[in-house]
Amino acid sequence: MKKTGPTYPAARAVAPIVAEQLAEHLATVRQRGYEELAPQPVIVQIEALIDAAFWASLRKEEGHDPRISLAFLPPDGTGHPMVFDKPLPLSPEPLARLAPAVERAGIHLGVWPDGGKLRVWGTTRSVPNLTFVLEVVEPGVLVLKYRRGDELDKFGTIAVLRGDRIEVVDEGAVSLPDCPALLSTLLGFGAQLPAAGPTDVLIQLAVSMRTHGRGGSLLVVPAAGDGWRDSALQPMPYRVAPYADLSELLRAGDEERARSAWRESLRRSVAAVAGLTAVDGATVINERHEVLAFGVKLVRKRGSERVDQVAVTAPVMGNAPEVVDPSRLGGTRHLSAAQFIHDQRDALALVASQDGRFTVFAWSPCEGMVHAHRVETLLM
Repeated sequence: MKKTGPTYPAARAVAPIVAEQLAEHLATVRQRGYEELAPQPVIVQIEALIDAAFWASLRKEEGHDPRISLAFLPPDGTGHPMVFDKPLPLSPEPLARLAPAVERAGIHLGVWPDGGKLRVWGTTRSVPNLTFVLEVVEPGVLVLKYRRGDELDKFGTIAVLRGDRIEVVDEGAVSLPDCPALLSTLLGFGAQLPAAGPTDVLIQLAVSMRTHGRGGSLLVVPAAGDGWRDSALQPMPYRVAPYADLSELLRAGDEERARSAWRESLRRSVAAVAGLTAVDGATVINERHEVLAFGVKLVRKRGSERVDQVAVTAPVMGNAPEVVDPSRLGGTRHLSAAQFIHDQRDALALVASQDGRFTVFAWSPCEGMVHAHRVETLLM
């Protein structure tokens, strides 16, 4: 595939890594007997997709930055595609021009070889398992993903490119001691094709929290007992009778889960709970996903020492674990979450920053301290 324009160096560097990971996932899924899997791109095709998307990301269309999702699959590889009468070249200018029409979440531009070149054949709203997807999220920032295939439409992140910086997800981080189930599900390809369960819904809540862009904290506390109140300023302004809408949806049987109405109800319920985190203060839910309170001001538990060290890791290749003062993690929201987990060691805290960073705080018995898992790369 001959190049005719400027090249993006990171495309050449990361394409072999992406191809290798996709091949490994394909082999794993085939061993499990799954069918209807997407065709996989070769290295030169991955490089071409990345190169075109990067240069398109730097072009404004009527003053707006493009947001595009490219999916590598043929028109007959998806249901109800919208196929252009004449395929478009995979190049920055037509991609940028198309961006306003396809910037809504869940719409992909289909890309497939035609006459020896990759071309954009149209759009689709559904892609089969293991489809390679490339998203332009902002100028110079690309997310490389694959369709994981569960009923909540999650995608597994392979890498994030930020200009000349390459962040490759380290799936081996799932083997870390005390790795929270939330992180294990985000990372672990072993979680392929699950039914929607508690951990999957926490991921959806995390994505929704990050999307509203206001920042927020979500605390997950044990269903039995109310010890968490010792870490909350009294009186709590928005304490509620346990609100169980999300919890009731998760108790649905397989037949009901298969209905589109259930999926839509689940999405709305997740959005409603995540929306509470935009209110100043923390939102508290229990392990049954019942909302207990929101707008909660956190305080140090009486008799507890101030947390002064936090272990920090990110599931990215080359990332070195650190032990830092919690003030280095962010503002009051992060400090409060770290102190809360230090005092309530059977809880979990999810913290979204306005700038898109996302941290999961959990107590680590192995390390004897609060562990902050930086997971924004996995949620993009």
